[in-house]
Amino acid sequence: MAKKKRRMRTRRKKEFKYRGHTLEELKSMSLKELKKVLPARARRSLNRGLNQEEKTFLETIQTKEKDVYRTHRREMIILPQFVGKTIAVYDGKEFKEVRIEPEMIGHYLGEFALTRRRVQHSGPGVGATRSSKYIPLK
Repeated sequence: MAKKKRRMRTRRKKEFKYRGHTLEELKSMSLKELKKVLPARARRSLNRGLNQEEKTFLETIQTKEKDVYRTHRREMIILPQFVGKTIAVYDGKEFKEVRIEPEMIGHYLGEFALTRRRVQHSGPGVGATRSSKYIPLK
């Protein structure tokens, strides 16, 4: 019984840290300081600078309080300011809602709204070739 209690105490959820920094520290960092912490691909994108659409999207997230923010900016890097917000990312057909978690920092928005679906073919239909009409019984 005592072993179970000890195991339950050790299973508690750890505080989130991103490369040694807590979420509060990441939110308080400037974009220049944050670049040093991000992975190489995100760092290079930020060194080139945000384009006008990305800047306006970042401003709306920081200033306006909405339930869902809609965007076509799939190449936008997830920053600590986005954590806890719901962003609807366009996948080419519709907007897919993505709830931003702390573990997503440094990734791109497009990674969480997939553009291709898995194809599931049905059985052969009218107009099928002779060889594909035959379906063996299993």
